[in-house]
Parts: sequence; C-alpha cells; structure tokens
Amino acid sequence: MFDIAQLASVDAGADEAVLVERIAVLEQVKSAAAAGQARAAALLDTKRRAGEAAAGMPRSKQGRGLASEVALARRDHPSRGGRHLGFAKALVFEMPHTLAALECGALSEWRATLIVRESACLTVEDRRTLDAEMCADIAALDGMGDKQVEAEAKKIAYRLDPQAVVDRAAKAEKDRNVSIRPAPDTMTYVTALLPVAQGVGVYAALKRSADTTFDDRSRGQVMADTLVERVTGCPAEQPESVAVNLVISDQTLLGDDEHPAVVDGYGPIPAAVARKVVAAAVADKNAVASLRRLYRHPESGALVAMESRARRFPKALALFIGLRDQRCRTPYCDAPIRHRDHGVPHHRGGPTSRVNGLGACERCNYVKEAPGWRVTCCEVDGVHQAEFITPTGATYNSTAPPPPGGPPITVSEVEMRISIDLAALHAA
Repeated sequence: MFDIAQLASVDAGADEAVLVERIAVLEQVKSAAAAGQARAAALLDTKRRAGEAAAGMPRSKQGRGLASEVALARRDHPSRGGRHLGFAKALVFEMPHTLAALECGALSEWRATLIVRESACLTVEDRRTLDAEMCADIAALDGMGDKQVEAEAKKIAYRLDPQAVVDRAAKAEKDRNVSIRPAPDTMTYVTALLPVAQGVGVYAALKRSADTTFDDRSRGQVMADTLVERVTGCPAEQPESVAVNLVISDQTLLGDDEHPAVVDGYGPIPAAVARKVVAAAVADKNAVASLRRLYRHPESGALVAMESRARRFPKALALFIGLRDQRCRTPYCDAPIRHRDHGVPHHRGGPTSRVNGLGACERCNYVKEAPGWRVTCCEVDGVHQAEFITPTGATYNSTAPPPPGGPPITVSEVEMRISIDLAALHAA
C-alpha cells in the first residue's frame, strides 16, 4: 500500500513554482487512481460473474447488486454505481487508448467519462474506432476543455453511425422526468429533464412572460412565479393543497428553542421558518392542520414511537419509519424514501416492527435482496442502527438521523422506563 499521508502533505517552505508543479502532479495521480479504480471494478465484475456462472446462476441474474458494491466502496450514491461500473468495463475492454490517456493524466476522469458516454450508442467496433481517433495521439488532447472533448466525441460518433445517434436521441425522450432536491436557505431545485424542443419551448414561454410583465419583481422572479402558476393552476402566492409532514419539537414550536425542524422529503429548516409555516397553516381557514405526537427515547432522544391515527397499524408504522429515517438508509444514498421494508426479509423470519423496518429508495431496496447481501437492524440506547454487509464481506453502518430539538432532559432510570412504557401504550 502507498502512503496516502505523503500525497496529502505539502512542504510549507516550497516556493510558488514547486507548489504549482505539486498541484499538476497530484492531478495526474488523481487520473491514474481513476484508471486503477476502473481496472479493479472491471476485474471484480469478471470474477463475480465467473463465480456465479460456475455456481449455476442464470446469466440474467449474474452480477446483481455489484454496481451498488462499487458505489459503496467509492463512498458514492448507489445509483451512480452502474455508471462507474459501465465506465470501467468500457475503458478496460473496449477503449484502451482512452484508458491510457486517463492513466497518464492526459484526461481527467470526467473527460474520459464524456468520451465513453458519447460512444455508448456505437457498436464495439465503432467505439474502438472513436477511441483511437480521439486518444491514440495523446498530445492532441492537450488544451482541450470539457466542451471540446464532448463536441469532438459527438462529431466522430455521428460520422461513424448517424442512425445510432438519432436512435439514441429518440430513446432518450423516454428518460424525461422531474426531480426535486433541497437548495440553500429553505429553497428547492425542481428540475425537469425534457426533450430539447419541449425544454426550449418551456423556457421561451417563461421568458416571454417576463418580457411582458412590468412590476417590482425581477425577471427571474416573474419566470419562477409564472412556472408555479401554470403548473398548479393557482396564483404563486396561494398555497397548493398538499400534505406536508413537519417534524418539530414542542420546545421549538411553543418555546424559545431554536433547533431546526425537519420537513419530510426536504430536510432541516430554521426554527423561525417552521413556526411561520405552522402559524400560517393554523390561521388559514382553507387549510387543514393536524397534530400527531412523536415519542423520543428519554435518554438518547431518538424517535421510538408515534401516536397512531390510522385504524391499521402498518400504515402508521410506515409513516413513522419514514419520519425517523428521513432519507434512504443505505450509506451515501440520500435519495427519497420510496419503500418501507424489512431489514431482515420477512421470508427469512424478519419481523414487521419498527426495529426491523427500514426506509429505502426503490433501487437500494431491490439491491439488498440480491444474493450475498445482508442487512441487520437494532437499537442502541434507542437509536436505530442498520448494518449492511456486501457479498465480499465489506461492512457499512447507517444510523438514523437525530430528530429535531435539543438533547433530552436527564431523567432517572424509573422515569425513563415509565416514559418508554407510556410511549408504547399511546402508539399502540
């Protein structure tokens, strides 16, 4: 193993020229490391599939969950594992010149990814031709930026197989979608992936509205308000009728505690903003605001139970798990929760309980059912813990995020037991 600490160290007495050279060398090291990761991932895929084939596993099921293993090893979002693995296999088995350019530092990992991505629609033979034309002469890559690399790859791909590029564009329309993610200062990014004609049309319509509106709002504000009005059918200042779960401590809501609250599906928001949201909902005659009690462990402060308003407990249990976990519990995955499922599968004897329950995105929930994967759940001092073990034996731990509010008040052991029993009674 090489000395990682040596890579991270810098001579405080070095002059400016030496420091610039150090930056350049470390950039080359990053590219070489990316090439090494690609070779390791491709070899792992080969070995895993060979082993599963020898065990009689159908080809269609070989390699299930491997992409998520790669993502976990890279401390990355599991959904990116397939991209990493596909990138690695393309470089190692089909694009040796691009791999060599990455290894020597002539290409960054991102620029190599752009070349691989633009060649994805080609046959293996054409992909190798593109690889040679772009990267056989490493000197030709000197000075090329991201846009230049992408444009050159697109140009070569279209010349080699115009129909494949056209078909790819048509197929891409099936991937159109809308997503949401948190933005700073209690804002959100709502992103739409659209075919180019529709996307340009949407932007042009919003721009036209901004060009013909004259008030005290900025151009961007007019476009944002117009988008909201046309999508919801209501004025931008009028709230839309949706259910929003806001988790807030009683001290924050009724007292002067300033710990942030949590909006389910979004994340933390400042205490003052949360109180403003609650006050507006209560004051609005057209809004329906309801209060549901959540119970915290008196020692650790973790969520342990919830008052049930539903006749069927599983529905309340699923809601509780979502409020407790907030996002997918797979390490490094911050996707919204789509499934509430058993950590230890039900068919293996796993109970339907809050401890064995786990919030997960759709992808991660299916991955943990692949051969060799194991997930176990427990509570330590009331804090929910999940351990993920991959087929190679690598272990990753996940702890449920703390609920909003300050640390719990210290209580005696008798008081703690009474409060836990009361919580269980009310949540039943």
